[in-house]
Amino acid sequence: MVTVIFGASGNVGRHVAAGLTARGERVRLTSRNPDPARFPPGADIVAADLEQPETLPAALEGAQRVFLYAKPDGIDGFVAAAESAGVRHVVLLSSGAVLMPEAEHNPIARQHAAVESAIEKSKLAWTFIRPGMFATNALWWWQQSIREGAVARLPYPDALTAPIHEKDMAAVAVTALTEPGHHGRAYTVLGPEALTLRQQVRQIGEAIGREVTVEVISLEQARAELTETVPAIGVEAILAGWQAGTRKPPQVSKLVEEITGRPARTFAEWAKDHAADFR
Repeated sequence: MVTVIFGASGNVGRHVAAGLTARGERVRLTSRNPDPARFPPGADIVAADLEQPETLPAALEGAQRVFLYAKPDGIDGFVAAAESAGVRHVVLLSSGAVLMPEAEHNPIARQHAAVESAIEKSKLAWTFIRPGMFATNALWWWQQSIREGAVARLPYPDALTAPIHEKDMAAVAVTALTEPGHHGRAYTVLGPEALTLRQQVRQIGEAIGREVTVEVISLEQARAELTETVPAIGVEAILAGWQAGTRKPPQVSKLVEEITGRPARTFAEWAKDHAADFR
Protein backbone atom coordinates (compact mmCIF):
# COMPACT_ATOMS: atom_id res chain seq x y z
CA MET A 1 0.00 0.00 0.00
CA VAL A 2 1.54 3.29 -1.14
CA THR A 3 1.10 6.56 0.75
CA VAL A 4 1.83 9.77 -1.14
CA ILE A 5 3.12 12.65 0.97
CA PHE A 6 2.70 16.17 -0.32
CA GLY A 7 5.01 18.74 1.23
CA ALA A 8 7.42 15.93 2.05
CA SER A 9 10.29 18.31 2.82
CA GLY A 10 8.17 20.53 5.05
CA ASN A 11 8.16 20.81 8.83
CA VAL A 12 5.39 18.23 9.24
CA GLY A 13 5.56 16.23 6.02
CA ARG A 14 9.12 15.05 6.55
CA HIS A 15 8.18 13.62 9.94
CA VAL A 16 5.13 11.93 8.45
CA ALA A 17 7.44 10.30 5.91
CA ALA A 18 9.86 9.21 8.62
CA GLY A 19 7.07 7.84 10.80
CA LEU A 20 5.52 5.80 8.00
CA THR A 21 8.89 4.49 6.89
CA ALA A 22 9.67 3.42 10.46
CA ARG A 23 6.46 1.36 10.37
CA GLY A 24 7.55 -0.35 7.18
CA GLU A 25 5.08 1.52 4.98
CA ARG A 26 5.80 2.37 1.35
CA VAL A 27 5.91 6.11 0.79
CA ARG A 28 6.15 8.31 -2.26
CA LEU A 29 7.43 11.82 -1.65
CA THR A 30 6.38 14.77 -3.77
CA SER A 31 8.09 18.07 -4.37
CA ARG A 32 7.76 20.87 -6.89
CA ASN A 33 11.55 20.68 -7.23
CA PRO A 34 12.53 17.09 -6.39
CA ASP A 35 16.18 17.54 -5.49
CA PRO A 36 17.33 14.14 -4.13
CA ALA A 37 19.76 15.90 -1.78
CA ARG A 38 16.79 17.15 0.26
CA PHE A 39 15.40 13.66 0.89
CA PRO A 40 16.57 10.36 2.43
CA PRO A 41 18.78 8.22 0.16
CA GLY A 42 16.80 5.89 -2.05
CA ALA A 43 13.48 7.66 -1.48
CA ASP A 44 10.75 7.41 -4.13
CA ILE A 45 10.47 11.06 -5.18
CA VAL A 46 8.19 12.51 -7.87
CA ALA A 47 7.66 16.03 -9.16
CA ALA A 48 4.19 17.31 -8.31
CA ASP A 49 2.61 20.70 -7.77
CA LEU A 50 -0.92 21.06 -6.39
CA GLU A 51 -1.37 24.17 -8.53
CA GLN A 52 -0.50 22.19 -11.68
CA PRO A 53 -3.11 19.41 -11.92
CA GLU A 54 -1.37 17.79 -14.88
CA THR A 55 1.45 16.74 -12.51
CA LEU A 56 -0.85 14.88 -10.11
CA PRO A 57 -1.85 11.65 -11.94
CA ALA A 58 1.72 10.34 -12.04
CA ALA A 59 2.25 11.19 -8.37
CA LEU A 60 -0.96 9.44 -7.30
CA GLU A 61 -0.78 6.40 -9.55
CA GLY A 62 -1.33 3.24 -7.53
CA ALA A 63 -1.63 5.12 -4.23
CA GLN A 64 -4.25 4.29 -1.62
CA ARG A 65 -3.52 7.00 0.95
CA VAL A 66 -2.37 10.62 0.89
CA PHE A 67 -1.02 13.12 3.39
CA LEU A 68 -1.95 16.57 2.13
CA TYR A 69 -1.43 20.18 3.15
CA ALA A 70 -4.09 22.80 2.47
CA LYS A 71 -3.72 24.52 -0.91
CA PRO A 72 -7.08 25.97 -1.96
CA ASP A 73 -5.93 27.00 -5.44
CA GLY A 74 -5.30 23.37 -6.39
CA ILE A 75 -7.83 21.43 -4.36
CA ASP A 76 -10.36 20.71 -7.13
CA GLY A 77 -7.63 19.30 -9.36
CA PHE A 78 -6.31 17.20 -6.50
CA VAL A 79 -9.73 15.75 -5.68
CA ALA A 80 -10.35 14.82 -9.31
CA ALA A 81 -6.92 13.20 -9.66
CA ALA A 82 -7.20 11.34 -6.34
CA GLU A 83 -10.63 9.95 -7.15
CA SER A 84 -9.45 8.88 -10.59
CA ALA A 85 -6.37 7.18 -9.13
CA GLY A 86 -8.41 5.19 -6.61
CA VAL A 87 -7.10 6.91 -3.49
CA ARG A 88 -9.06 5.72 -0.47
CA HIS A 89 -8.06 8.01 2.37
CA VAL A 90 -6.70 11.55 2.68
CA VAL A 91 -5.23 12.98 5.88
CA LEU A 92 -5.28 16.75 5.60
CA LEU A 93 -3.10 19.11 7.63
CA SER A 94 -5.66 21.85 8.17
CA SER A 95 -5.78 24.55 10.85
CA GLY A 96 -7.51 25.14 14.15
CA ALA A 97 -8.39 28.57 12.77
CA VAL A 98 -11.44 27.02 11.07
CA LEU A 99 -13.02 26.69 14.54
CA MET A 100 -12.47 30.29 15.60
CA PRO A 101 -15.42 32.63 16.17
CA GLU A 102 -16.13 34.55 12.99
CA ALA A 103 -13.79 32.25 11.07
CA GLU A 104 -15.34 33.46 7.84
CA HIS A 105 -13.54 36.77 8.37
CA ASN A 106 -10.17 35.13 8.96
CA PRO A 107 -8.18 34.58 5.72
CA ILE A 108 -6.27 31.59 7.14
CA ALA A 109 -9.50 29.97 8.30
CA ARG A 110 -11.20 30.60 4.96
CA GLN A 111 -8.38 28.96 3.02
CA HIS A 112 -8.34 25.84 5.14
CA ALA A 113 -12.14 25.62 5.30
CA ALA A 114 -12.30 25.71 1.50
CA VAL A 115 -9.97 22.71 1.27
CA GLU A 116 -11.85 20.80 3.98
CA SER A 117 -15.15 21.47 2.21
CA ALA A 118 -13.89 20.21 -1.14
CA ILE A 119 -12.61 16.98 0.42
CA GLU A 120 -15.79 16.44 2.44
CA LYS A 121 -17.85 16.72 -0.74
CA SER A 122 -15.63 14.22 -2.56
CA LYS A 123 -15.78 10.42 -2.62
CA LEU A 124 -12.59 10.23 -0.53
CA ALA A 125 -12.44 9.09 3.07
CA TRP A 126 -10.78 11.79 5.12
CA THR A 127 -9.22 12.81 8.43
CA PHE A 128 -8.58 16.45 9.27
CA ILE A 129 -5.77 17.51 11.60
CA ARG A 130 -6.40 21.00 12.92
CA PRO A 131 -3.35 22.21 14.86
CA GLY A 132 -3.22 25.30 16.99
CA MET A 133 -0.06 27.38 17.28
CA PHE A 134 2.92 25.66 15.63
CA ALA A 135 6.00 25.64 17.84
CA THR A 136 8.04 26.09 14.65
CA ASN A 137 6.50 29.54 14.23
CA ALA A 138 9.03 30.64 16.85
CA LEU A 139 11.63 30.42 14.09
CA TRP A 140 9.78 33.18 12.23
CA TRP A 141 9.78 35.68 15.02
CA TRP A 142 12.84 34.85 17.14
CA GLN A 143 15.44 32.95 15.14
CA GLN A 144 17.29 35.89 13.62
CA SER A 145 17.27 38.15 16.67
CA ILE A 146 18.37 35.35 19.01
CA ARG A 147 21.15 34.24 16.68
CA GLU A 148 22.41 37.74 16.12
CA GLY A 149 21.95 39.33 19.53
CA ALA A 150 20.49 36.87 22.03
CA VAL A 151 17.38 39.02 22.24
CA ALA A 152 13.67 38.40 21.58
CA ARG A 153 11.50 41.45 20.91
CA LEU A 154 7.87 41.07 21.95
CA PRO A 155 4.80 43.28 22.32
CA TYR A 156 3.12 40.92 24.81
CA PRO A 157 5.85 38.99 26.66
CA ASP A 158 3.42 37.56 29.20
CA ALA A 159 0.89 36.33 26.65
CA LEU A 160 0.10 32.65 27.01
CA THR A 161 0.16 30.22 24.08
CA ALA A 162 0.14 26.42 23.81
CA PRO A 163 2.59 25.55 21.00
CA ILE A 164 2.42 22.11 19.39
CA HIS A 165 5.54 20.27 18.21
CA GLU A 166 5.52 19.40 14.51
CA LYS A 167 6.51 15.82 15.39
CA ASP A 168 3.26 15.44 17.32
CA MET A 169 1.17 16.63 14.38
CA ALA A 170 3.01 14.10 12.24
CA ALA A 171 2.49 11.32 14.79
CA VAL A 172 -1.26 11.91 14.74
CA ALA A 173 -1.19 11.83 10.93
CA VAL A 174 0.78 8.59 10.85
CA THR A 175 -1.65 6.95 13.26
CA ALA A 176 -4.64 8.14 11.24
CA LEU A 177 -3.08 6.80 8.03
CA THR A 178 -2.17 3.38 9.36
CA GLU A 179 -4.72 2.46 12.02
CA PRO A 180 -8.51 2.02 11.78
CA GLY A 181 -11.09 4.31 13.30
CA HIS A 182 -10.02 7.70 11.99
CA HIS A 183 -12.12 8.15 8.86
CA GLY A 184 -14.44 11.13 9.04
CA ARG A 185 -12.73 12.53 12.13
CA ALA A 186 -11.44 16.08 12.65
CA TYR A 187 -8.80 16.38 15.37
CA THR A 188 -7.95 19.68 17.05
CA VAL A 189 -4.30 19.19 18.00
CA LEU A 190 -3.09 21.57 20.69
CA GLY A 191 0.04 21.76 22.81
CA PRO A 192 0.16 20.03 26.20
CA GLU A 193 0.91 23.16 28.26
CA ALA A 194 0.28 26.89 28.31
CA LEU A 195 3.44 28.99 28.54
CA THR A 196 4.06 32.72 28.38
CA LEU A 197 6.16 33.94 25.49
CA ARG A 198 8.73 34.98 28.09
CA GLN A 199 8.90 31.39 29.37
CA GLN A 200 9.33 30.09 25.84
CA VAL A 201 12.22 32.46 25.24
CA ARG A 202 13.85 31.33 28.47
CA GLN A 203 13.53 27.68 27.42
CA ILE A 204 15.17 28.45 24.09
CA GLY A 205 18.00 30.11 26.01
CA GLU A 206 18.39 27.03 28.20
CA ALA A 207 18.49 24.83 25.10
CA ILE A 208 21.27 26.87 23.48
CA GLY A 209 23.19 27.46 26.69
CA ARG A 210 23.01 31.23 26.89
CA GLU A 211 20.63 33.80 28.32
CA VAL A 212 18.23 35.43 25.89
CA THR A 213 16.96 38.88 26.82
CA VAL A 214 13.31 39.84 26.29
CA GLU A 215 12.85 43.35 24.92
CA VAL A 216 9.33 44.75 25.09
CA ILE A 217 8.37 46.62 21.92
CA SER A 218 5.24 48.35 20.68
CA LEU A 219 2.53 46.61 18.68
CA GLU A 220 3.50 48.72 15.66
CA GLN A 221 7.15 47.67 15.93
CA ALA A 222 6.15 44.03 16.25
CA ARG A 223 3.91 44.25 13.20
CA ALA A 224 6.72 45.77 11.15
CA GLU A 225 9.23 43.11 12.24
CA LEU A 226 6.83 40.20 11.68
CA THR A 227 6.05 41.48 8.21
CA GLU A 228 9.70 40.86 7.30
CA THR A 229 9.63 37.17 8.24
CA VAL A 230 6.01 35.94 8.33
CA PRO A 231 3.73 35.42 5.30
CA ALA A 232 1.49 38.47 5.09
CA ILE A 233 -1.65 36.43 5.63
CA GLY A 234 -0.44 35.41 9.09
CA VAL A 235 0.83 38.60 10.71
CA GLU A 236 -2.48 39.89 12.08
CA ALA A 237 -3.52 36.39 13.14
CA ILE A 238 -0.33 36.02 15.17
CA LEU A 239 -0.72 39.40 16.84
CA ALA A 240 -4.37 38.68 17.61
CA GLY A 241 -3.43 35.32 19.09
CA TRP A 242 -0.81 36.88 21.32
CA GLN A 243 -3.22 39.59 22.44
CA ALA A 244 -5.85 36.98 23.24
CA GLY A 245 -3.26 35.19 25.35
CA THR A 246 -3.04 38.21 27.62
CA ARG A 247 -6.73 37.93 28.48
CA LYS A 248 -7.23 34.21 29.10
CA PRO A 249 -5.18 31.00 28.99
CA PRO A 250 -5.29 29.04 25.73
CA GLN A 251 -6.75 25.57 25.55
CA VAL A 252 -4.37 22.66 25.99
CA SER A 253 -4.99 19.06 25.04
CA LYS A 254 -4.06 15.43 25.71
CA LEU A 255 -5.32 14.40 22.28
CA VAL A 256 -1.87 13.48 21.00
CA GLU A 257 -1.44 10.96 23.79
CA GLU A 258 -4.98 9.63 23.36
CA ILE A 259 -4.42 8.95 19.65
CA THR A 260 -0.78 7.92 19.53
CA GLY A 261 -0.23 6.47 23.00
CA ARG A 262 2.67 8.86 23.59
CA PRO A 263 2.52 12.14 25.56
CA ALA A 264 2.81 15.28 23.50
CA ARG A 265 6.23 16.91 23.49
CA THR A 266 6.77 20.03 25.57
CA PHE A 267 8.06 23.32 24.23
CA ALA A 268 11.30 22.69 26.12
CA GLU A 269 11.73 19.50 24.08
CA TRP A 270 11.02 21.44 20.89
CA ALA A 271 13.64 24.02 21.87
CA LYS A 272 16.23 21.28 22.37
CA ASP A 273 15.34 19.74 18.99
CA HIS A 274 15.86 23.13 17.33
CA ALA A 275 18.76 24.46 19.37
CA ALA A 276 21.02 24.54 16.30
CA ASP A 277 18.55 26.85 14.56
CA PHE A 278 19.06 29.50 17.24
CA ARG A 279 22.83 29.25 17.65
